Amino acid sequence: MTLCEYRPGLEGIPATESSISYVNGQKGILEYRGIRIEELAQKSTFLETAYLLIWGGLPTKQELDAFKDEIQHHRRLKYRIRDMMKCFPESGHPMDALQACAAALGLFYSRRALEDPVYIQAAVVRLLAKIPTMVAAFKLIRKGNDPVQPRDDLDYAANFLYMLNEEVPDPLSARIFDVCLTLHAEHTINASTFSAMVTASTLTDPYAVVASAVGTLAGPLHGGANEEVIAMLEEIGSVENVRPFVEERMARKAKIMGFGHRVYKVKDPRAVILQRLAEQLFDKFGQDEYYAIALELEAAVTERLGPKGVYPNVDFYSGLLYRKLGIPTDLFTPIFAIARVAGWLAHWKEQLAENRIFRPTQIYTGPHEQTYTSVSERIHLWDKKAQPPASLQNGSV
Repeated sequence: MTLCEYRPGLEGIPATESSISYVNGQKGILEYRGIRIEELAQKSTFLETAYLLIWGGLPTKQELDAFKDEIQHHRRLKYRIRDMMKCFPESGHPMDALQACAAALGLFYSRRALEDPVYIQAAVVRLLAKIPTMVAAFKLIRKGNDPVQPRDDLDYAANFLYMLNEEVPDPLSARIFDVCLTLHAEHTINASTFSAMVTASTLTDPYAVVASAVGTLAGPLHGGANEEVIAMLEEIGSVENVRPFVEERMARKAKIMGFGHRVYKVKDPRAVILQRLAEQLFDKFGQDEYYAIALELEAAVTERLGPKGVYPNVDFYSGLLYRKLGIPTDLFTPIFAIARVAGWLAHWKEQLAENRIFRPTQIYTGPHEQTYTSVSERIHLWDKKAQPPASLQNGSV
């Protein structure tokens, strides 16, 4: 076999064939199963979109009603999972808590009956239903409060906001949050989806697949970027500081969070929709103090880096929108995970159809024909620029 060219991050190297979603980064097009994201955001709901992604087509009214009913009646958590959450440190990040809880679901429900359609259906329902409950529960448990139980009379988005904020949300807020979930539900073979696929290729259970993807999503270069955007806007502090901030970052060749994308070379179509949604919330509930800074920052960065294809991505406006919904900053990424479970499960299900375990190769850059040196002779091998840890030098561990 001929060794292929090495590309850091596997950039541009196809990892699979998929019919789930499509991106055209030059034209700013995102489609789920061939339907433009703009149309789904306007006309669909998150659960209908999840059905579309996972099962391959839009459901009939009867199918959608049955799907929604199943999810509504599987939102509650086992008390042992709630008790486990109570043992987590209060300072722990919600993404770490979510990863642990998603994996724990496998202890209760995993049979790895991947050839059984009933098992697959049940796993899809449980993960879509329980992940939001976990996120909302940890938000309250870490403050010493009991979690709010889900309400079967509220739809998916409204129920989550109710469990999170302990009050029934305004209809506009619930609808906008539902659209946010739709926008984040799927995006081809990104890092967390690839992680899910690699894990799925071993034929482990779907709870381990989702836990693996959650761990990948947690990083600041992936789902954690919207948290970093808010921190950046806080650091800038005022509209007057925007352009000096941009100039300083560019001089250091430092990343400006919320800008640029490995695929899109125009403004992310999801960012366009999110900005419009944020403005709807601001019109009704008052503008976020950082929105003017964000607008000036987009103008400054687009002016300098737009010709290079650097524009706002999905993370740039989502944090401002979530803040207006009363969502704490460290829950931004877990909310990303709530939505992306739909895409992960779609790729898990697609992977099962023609599975082959992932086993990429490498380009070896190390030495050959090295000899073994006995431990008594190794002290001189320590490089002066890479001394052993102090604990080893002192003879302690």
